[in-house]
Amino acid sequence: MPILEKVPYRMPVKTPSSEEELGLPKLPVPPLQQTLATYLQCMRHLVPEEQFRKSQAIVRRFGAPGGLGEALQQKLLERQEKTANWVSEYWLNDMYLNNRLALPVNSSPAVIFARQHFQDTNDQLRFAASLISGVLSYKALLDSHSIPTDWARGQLSGHPLCMKQYYRLFSSYRLPGHTQDTLVAQKSSIMPEPEHVIVACCNQFFVLDVVVNFRHLSEGDLFTQLRKIIKMASNEDERLPPIGLLTSDGRSEWAKARTVLLKDSTNRDSLDMIERCICLVCLDAPGAGELSDSHRALQLLHGGGCSKNGANRWYDKSLQVSGPFVTLQSFLNRQKLVRADSVSELPTPRRLRWKCSPEIQGHLASSAEKLQRIVKNLDFIVYKFDNYGKTLIKKQKFSPDAFIQVALQLAFYRLYKRLVPTYESASIRRFQEGRVDNIRSATPEALAFVQAMTDHEVALLEFEKLQLLQAAIQAQTEYTVMAITGMAIDNHLLALRELARDLCKETPEMFMDETYLMSNRFVLSTSQVPTTMEMFCCYGPVVPNGYGACYNPQSEAILFCISSFHNCKETSSAKFAEAVGASLIDMKDLCSSWQPAESKPLSTKEKARGSARAKDLDSHC
Repeated sequence: MPILEKVPYRMPVKTPSSEEELGLPKLPVPPLQQTLATYLQCMRHLVPEEQFRKSQAIVRRFGAPGGLGEALQQKLLERQEKTANWVSEYWLNDMYLNNRLALPVNSSPAVIFARQHFQDTNDQLRFAASLISGVLSYKALLDSHSIPTDWARGQLSGHPLCMKQYYRLFSSYRLPGHTQDTLVAQKSSIMPEPEHVIVACCNQFFVLDVVVNFRHLSEGDLFTQLRKIIKMASNEDERLPPIGLLTSDGRSEWAKARTVLLKDSTNRDSLDMIERCICLVCLDAPGAGELSDSHRALQLLHGGGCSKNGANRWYDKSLQVSGPFVTLQSFLNRQKLVRADSVSELPTPRRLRWKCSPEIQGHLASSAEKLQRIVKNLDFIVYKFDNYGKTLIKKQKFSPDAFIQVALQLAFYRLYKRLVPTYESASIRRFQEGRVDNIRSATPEALAFVQAMTDHEVALLEFEKLQLLQAAIQAQTEYTVMAITGMAIDNHLLALRELARDLCKETPEMFMDETYLMSNRFVLSTSQVPTTMEMFCCYGPVVPNGYGACYNPQSEAILFCISSFHNCKETSSAKFAEAVGASLIDMKDLCSSWQPAESKPLSTKEKARGSARAKDLDSHC
């Protein structure tokens, strides 16, 4: 599942060398009964009443005094004492490393930079040389621990954030496994620091040494080397099979193919060069004509398949998360690079060689066919809502993120007359080794509001609908605060489940219950990735009948990247985008029916009235 974090505010101060120096606390363990009660509250309105009563009884048994839940909670508290972060290993395995699906679309997000206009190949290569030079400058800052500390803003602003992800940016690699992948860190006291970049061109891979005679190559030298690579790649007599396709396959299939590759020393050397490189730079074949934002996004998500640029990739070598990647692009946009002196004699870039047995040829054919199925199955659209943006939302005294999340719930309900478990990533980087937890946006208050907006048989005044909107946004905001302070339920339940696997002979009924299983099938997977630059992020759905919805709220517009799968007859990215736009318009009109001064936070009495109205709507349905 793709997990994308909001780009934080950055203080212009030097980063301490450890999280202890930042004073980051450990992630707290929420109280067991609080988590169980919140879990039931989150699911009650999403499942049939009979199913809920059964699940409620299971939860009560699990959380009974002296029962299994309390025993697991105690083990978790002991784990908290012994580790920097009690959930980080469980989260990484569950979210990524245990996932056997192919990385393109299913796991790896894509970040689309501002559109570049190249007059010719030389323009493209100059841009690539500048990019590589900027990457090297950024890496030098990382190596010297000179990256400014991130500080939270918005909810609970003013807290320093965990910086550990930044230092994995150029040093980690996702190694395929037969049952579980491994995140390999390249830091080693034995192996030297990597001093090369891998350039992919025409489905071939080339080693570009960026340090020669102890000096980084200048942009001009990098440009010269890239031109050499283009020329070498154009020699069809030298072309080798597109080995990069293997990394697009399912993780177990790729692990099997990699085992075969490793039998030959030439392949071992080539794999080693790729897995230890600073980064990959893909020089793709140009598309036909002017590419839309949607087409540009698809090029990065899957390369257009094996017939286009899908094999001109090495999907295991990624930047893992979007936070540091977005920050890197911000750095590249601002950086004024100092032109270094040219190296007098540049070594010729080296083409990586492969020995392909008939068995590997078979794997390549299978990988190509499966990548094409992924390409054809993805239903994707970039939708720019330009009626208004976060400026207008803030004038209504609402959180833009909470407002958009309620709009997504309204859009989904309009299409399907129900709400579903929804994932919105929430950063917990204010804690040691913190990554993300989940904001469950399909709240009871959101259901009350969307029913009021769509059920014409229930006559409500506009002010009553506005109250329900305020209650829904308030509930979303409160859950957001709960998540970023370490009190959400998903990480907690995940850790209890994983501890139970280690300690119990059989999986507890709590984690076999249909309601619990349904709670983790996120039909709506969402993330806010706000940037001030002209760029956006996207990813695929996380379940076969689901939607991916990544959005970037800008001052006067909101950019959405919406994905689904063609082979699910129930979903349509275009229809969902249309419903999102209609929902945002209706919510604006609802707010406009009252003066902003009247759109104030709800009093306790008003919240009670809204809750009573929600019960009335539930009974009507």
